[in-house]
Amino acid sequence: SSSRTKTLTLRASPKRIERMLKVVVALCLASASAFSFGSSKTAAPVGVDEMEIGVQAPAGFYDPLGFVAKDGPEAFIRRRAVERKHGRIAMMAITGVLVHNADIEFPGYLSISEDLKFSDVPNGLKGIFTVPAAGLAPILPLAAPVGVARGAGAHHSGG
Repeated sequence: SSSRTKTLTLRASPKRIERMLKVVVALCLASASAFSFGSSKTAAPVGVDEMEIGVQAPAGFYDPLGFVAKDGPEAFIRRRAVERKHGRIAMMAITGVLVHNADIEFPGYLSISEDLKFSDVPNGLKGIFTVPAAGLAPILPLAAPVGVARGAGAHHSGG
């Protein structure tokens, strides 16, 4: 895989690089729409009262483990907001996996001291073990704003 990537990198024309950058930008913009916190009005399914907590068609109110009865509606609303946030993070992660598996990588070195190019990082879970610790360290500071972003459910600070 990495030899194929090196071959593609060597043969990449400026037009091809421009096209790949446009694809990456389009993917980033498409996934950014998941972070819009505005309320969009959509029609509710027939027979579903959106104002009632936990209602979904066709089951109606569905809480088989009794969390709403045990913890109350505030906890349910917070859990729903946290689920949305986790879903957005998962969408960003899968976009990164798809881009990397399509062999769209940054040119140059991931680590000059270890002579490791971006194109040398294998696809899949093996890739995370190839990246040096200094390359993984910036991920937490970059991901932290997503965890503390003000948006849906941000006023729910309970555990």
